[in-house]
Amino acid sequence: MILEKINQADDIKKVDPKDYPLLAQEIRDFLIEKTSETGGHLASNLGAVELTMAIFLAFNLPEDKVIWDVGHQSYTHKILSGRKNAFDELRKFGGIAGFPKTGESPCDAFNTGHSSTSVSAALGMAQARDIRGQKHSVVAVIGDGAMTGGMAFEALNNASRMNKNFIIILNDNEMSIARNVGGLSNYLNGIRTNENYISFKEKLADRLLGIPKVGDRLVRRLKTTKDSIKKMVVPGMFFEDMGITYLGPVDGHDVKKLRKAFEEAKRVDHAVLVHVKTTKGKGYVPAENNPAMFHGVGAFDKETGLPVSRKTAPEYSDIFSEKLCSLAEKDGSIAAVTAAMPDGTGLAKFAVQYPDRFFDVGIAEAHAVTSAAGMAAGGLKPVVAVYSSFLQRGFDQILHDVCIQNLHVVFAIDRAGLVGADGETHQGIFDLSFLSCIPNMTILAPKNAKELEQDLEFALGYHGPIAIRYPRGTAYDELNDFENPVEFGKAEMLYEESDTAILAVGSMVSTGKHVREKLKADGKNCTLVNMRFIKPVDTEMIDRIAEKHNRIITMEENVLQGGMGLAIADYVHEHYPHIKVNHIAIPDGYVEHGDVTKLRHELGIDSDSVLKII
Repeated sequence: MILEKINQADDIKKVDPKDYPLLAQEIRDFLIEKTSETGGHLASNLGAVELTMAIFLAFNLPEDKVIWDVGHQSYTHKILSGRKNAFDELRKFGGIAGFPKTGESPCDAFNTGHSSTSVSAALGMAQARDIRGQKHSVVAVIGDGAMTGGMAFEALNNASRMNKNFIIILNDNEMSIARNVGGLSNYLNGIRTNENYISFKEKLADRLLGIPKVGDRLVRRLKTTKDSIKKMVVPGMFFEDMGITYLGPVDGHDVKKLRKAFEEAKRVDHAVLVHVKTTKGKGYVPAENNPAMFHGVGAFDKETGLPVSRKTAPEYSDIFSEKLCSLAEKDGSIAAVTAAMPDGTGLAKFAVQYPDRFFDVGIAEAHAVTSAAGMAAGGLKPVVAVYSSFLQRGFDQILHDVCIQNLHVVFAIDRAGLVGADGETHQGIFDLSFLSCIPNMTILAPKNAKELEQDLEFALGYHGPIAIRYPRGTAYDELNDFENPVEFGKAEMLYEESDTAILAVGSMVSTGKHVREKLKADGKNCTLVNMRFIKPVDTEMIDRIAEKHNRIITMEENVLQGGMGLAIADYVHEHYPHIKVNHIAIPDGYVEHGDVTKLRHELGIDSDSVLKII
């Protein structure tokens, strides 16, 4: 096997060019084999195999710097840079990450995990290179889906001012996670289909170069007319009009053509964009047929593509989906907004049933929030469904465009708390903190599936900004005996005793229940409260607790700083200084990738850790 000989970044340069297709196939087989066991991002990586091979052939890593946007497609990069033997522990606690990590290898130039950032980061690195008088290449790899993010355009605008080499590779597979939407997608479609220009350019250059003595000179002179030719046959020439030289489109599965294009790009003395056309899921039929499903997968049967473990119970996203559709049937003012995640957030069904009220804005969370603010100002009830870690990207818009005006926008925050294998960039452990500091914001977290339905109905009947945060995975279906309706700012007493009181919120209510059961088995009293609201905190419930308890345990799946626990502690210390308050929360730091159960234990927020504190 050729792949067995690849143990460091330069090894691919020893491979005979005629063996490139064989190496690409071996890499794909390796990716399918390993990902079927560990889970991970498969379709995007299968589509970028030849692209990555060509990068390692045309550039000298780690001296040259390659920044992968998002990093979903960095598995081949990790293989070629010497980490293939670590793939058995991919995305596991203590193993290699599913995204680029500078701590893993000098070939990882920049940590990534969220979209539309690579051009900005790479531009900064190129500017640092130039100021320091260095000569290495700096390359940003960005997908066409990521190009819908405004940050990418801000970076392109500045990149056009570069007067030294700076390379952008546009990996165009017509997909982000869901299929791309909007004007940029239409523009790129125009370039993809314009074979007349591509054919004309290649044939003309070849014929001119074949003229003895004067061929090279003619090609150089005709370069001055190239822009005019492009504008005649390629719609818009958006990148060239910005001052960025455009090369392509190039077949993203032809290593030799890719390498040639990259070598040509290295000779440009300013910003240059190489447009590469790839197929997401390339080489694995199930992923080619359904690239969205194979964007991020758990363990699967590599022969059929079917998941090893089938979903047997509804997840929180499913509960949200069904309830939102039910409410929208009765209320025509309800609209739904997503940032390229209709399937992941549970809005796919809403999109089918109410297409005129469904808006997929692409990978553009800031725009999603402000457009929802506009909808609210126009009399609609917009629901922005978004992953917790992605909502961070719309913080300014939440504060300025929604909350200052006290507009009725509902934020349905999925993947709140620990999400596991995707690691630091995707753990949803900050939303309680950054939302709690914003005036006019109300925040709820349901204890189970039934309460999520109640919270959503309450939120859509509310007036003002309101957020509901719920975890990834199977919806908790216990504690359904409690029929307390959702009232603004009111907690829910589940079990009332004395001595120790657990004040838990969201996913931690189930943990609190387990702790209480173990304490009761040991003959100890324990009160359990479902706080429901993180903002405002129910101080009347705290007053009630203070009458018969000498210890309060707060529990939340969020960082401690800025969360619910410290808000409760402030009130208790001011009014009941004799009561001891302990906090169960995530420590001040970033949480690496790994199984959620393992992470909860390591962080000290599982039931056994709570018992030790008590």
